[in-house]
Amino acid sequence: MSTERCAAVLREIDADVIALQEVESRPEHALDALACLARETGSLPIAGTTMVCEDAHYGNALLTRLPAEAVRRHDLSVPGREPRAALDVDLKLDRCTVQLIATHLGLRPAERRAQVRRLLPLLDVAGRDLVVLAGDLNEWFLWGRPLRALHRLFPDTPHRRSWPAWAPLFALDRIWVHPRPALHRLATHHSALARVASDHLPLIADLEFHGAPVAGYEPAAEQDSD
Repeated sequence: MSTERCAAVLREIDADVIALQEVESRPEHALDALACLARETGSLPIAGTTMVCEDAHYGNALLTRLPAEAVRRHDLSVPGREPRAALDVDLKLDRCTVQLIATHLGLRPAERRAQVRRLLPLLDVAGRDLVVLAGDLNEWFLWGRPLRALHRLFPDTPHRRSWPAWAPLFALDRIWVHPRPALHRLATHHSALARVASDHLPLIADLEFHGAPVAGYEPAAEQDSD
C-alpha cells in the first residue's frame, strides 16, 4: 500500500476535513494506514468500517481537525453485493452545526438507486446549519437517476471529472453542500503525485458559512499497490 504517497497528497492540500474510501485500518498495528494518515495530517481519525478481515478493518474514513460531536454508521449494503456503508458525523464549526456524510456507493445502477433512497432521509438539511455529502458515487452518467434525486436536495451543485486520475473523463466523485451558497469553489487537485497516489484525483471543496471558512475535500483515496 502506498500510504506514504497518499499522506503526501493530503499534506499538499492541507484540508480541515478529509473523507476517504477503501482505507485499511489495523488497530494497534504498525501498518495501520488510517492512523498513519491521521498522524501525517494532524487530524482525528474516524473509521467507517464496511468489511472486517481477520485483524484489519476496511471501508470509509474521516480525518478531521474540527471537533466531532457525534458519529453514526449506516449500513447501505444490498444483498449479494459488496458491503457498503455511510459514515455520518456531526462536526462543530464555531457556533455552526455541520453534518458530513461520507460514502462509497455500489457498482450496479439498482444498488446505487437503493442506496441513495436510504441516504436521503439521513441528510438533516432542516436541522443543521451546514450539510455535506461526499463520496465516490460510482455514477458514470450525469443524468443517472441517483444524481437526479440528489440534485433535488442539493440544487445547482457543480461536478468535476476525477477518474481516471491520469486522464479524467468521469465525475464519479461528488461533494454536495446545503445551503448551496456555502460552496465557494469545487476543483480537482492535479499535482503529479496525486495522479499516481490513487486512480481518482482528489476533489476539493472550499466552504464558508456564516463567515467561518473550512476547507474540506473527498479524495476517494483508494490506495494503490506497489
